Amino acid sequence: MVSENENGNPESSFNVTRDGLNGNRETEKKEGKNYEDWLPITSSRNAKWWYAAFHNVTAMVGAGVLSLPNAVSHLGWGPGVLVLVLSWMITLYTLWQMVEMHEMIPGKRFDRYHELGQHAFGEKLGLWIVVPQQLIVEVGVDIVYMVTGGTSLKRFHELVCTGCKKIKLSYFIAIFGSVHFVLAQLPNFNSVAGISLAAAVMSLSYSTIAWGACVHEGQQPEVHYGIKSSSTADAVFNVFNALGNVAFAYAGHNVVLEIQATIPSKPERPSKVPMWRGVVVAYIIVAVCYFPVALVGYWAFGNGVEDNILKSIGKPKWLIATANMMVVIHVIGSYQIYAMPVFDMMETALVTKLNFTPGMRLRLIVRSLYVAATCFVGISIPFFGGLLGFFGGFAFAPTTYFLPCIMWLAIYKPRRFSFSWIANWVCIVLGVILMIVSSIGGLRTIIKEASTYKFYS
Repeated sequence: MVSENENGNPESSFNVTRDGLNGNRETEKKEGKNYEDWLPITSSRNAKWWYAAFHNVTAMVGAGVLSLPNAVSHLGWGPGVLVLVLSWMITLYTLWQMVEMHEMIPGKRFDRYHELGQHAFGEKLGLWIVVPQQLIVEVGVDIVYMVTGGTSLKRFHELVCTGCKKIKLSYFIAIFGSVHFVLAQLPNFNSVAGISLAAAVMSLSYSTIAWGACVHEGQQPEVHYGIKSSSTADAVFNVFNALGNVAFAYAGHNVVLEIQATIPSKPERPSKVPMWRGVVVAYIIVAVCYFPVALVGYWAFGNGVEDNILKSIGKPKWLIATANMMVVIHVIGSYQIYAMPVFDMMETALVTKLNFTPGMRLRLIVRSLYVAATCFVGISIPFFGGLLGFFGGFAFAPTTYFLPCIMWLAIYKPRRFSFSWIANWVCIVLGVILMIVSSIGGLRTIIKEASTYKFYS
């Protein structure tokens, strides 16, 4: 269960202690500051509903939207549209559940995903279920965004400087990563609000450019809509990977409680009211971005579409170059949104377990090491399509599609065979299937691409 400290914050948010992740922390102060007032998630609670809107758009509309036409090409028209629509509906439902559960106990707030997991499954089990999954998601996304940012920078350079000497992708990923050594020092979610807003605007803009350019180029000569594969096994594995790509595209759940934690709450107006308003606006924007890009991109290029739709669009060059730079700006914001909960976990552990003094020096060292690590891994394994499928299945499917449903059933215990009971079990079954098959497909794609890849090329 979650108890509150003297500032009204859940005590379990400091469950990283000298005795491990699940200890009873004494409320200590160093240098006259309460740890909760210093940590990234709980240090500022003055966000508005529109903060939630563009934070959720930034968290969700990212690298995944560019891979959707390719995902549909492996699924086909009917199954592709069905998977897109079902994913939109299911993830909106599970996101609503998380917003509702944030303050299910009057006067208490579950500011972090693992705190909700502890309430649902118990102090120890909740941590072991949620924390590894959430870390895999957030660190995995940041690695993928390193690759996406570097790839888009490289594409921009090639489009605007056709006669220039070619530069390795590794260098562009390093250039993209260097920006985050500075931005990672911003203290909390609200301090990155401006970056997040710019990122949200960029996501809507480059999505519009992507499908608009597809319409401009029109249906390509000799376009084919059949399943592209060399064998039945290849077709099956490609479908598995495509499902992972779709799962990756709906990823905002992993930071939704942390975003909601930045919104003020009063008994007469709990945080779920403005948060839900922001989520609805965000999901409308998600639909405006995802469906046109996925369907128009597939219509234009058929099964020949690249894993990143911007690679398939050749003209006008200036517009595609602009779209690639918009992708760079967007994933800069997305990286920070997903990194903030990781910073919160690391800083909590170091301050409460290892007795480090909270302050600028600690943040500079810890966050810089994190940025360097994600950059290094991104440079080492830049397999864009495979990474999307693998992380989409292995990590996003549980935390997005069915873990909220399991927690809802554990906490609220709806009557058997009621609508809520049936809806949650349907989501759980579909989510587990998605997790298994897309993980297999994504891992196969990574192995396949790695067989011809030269490190640091």
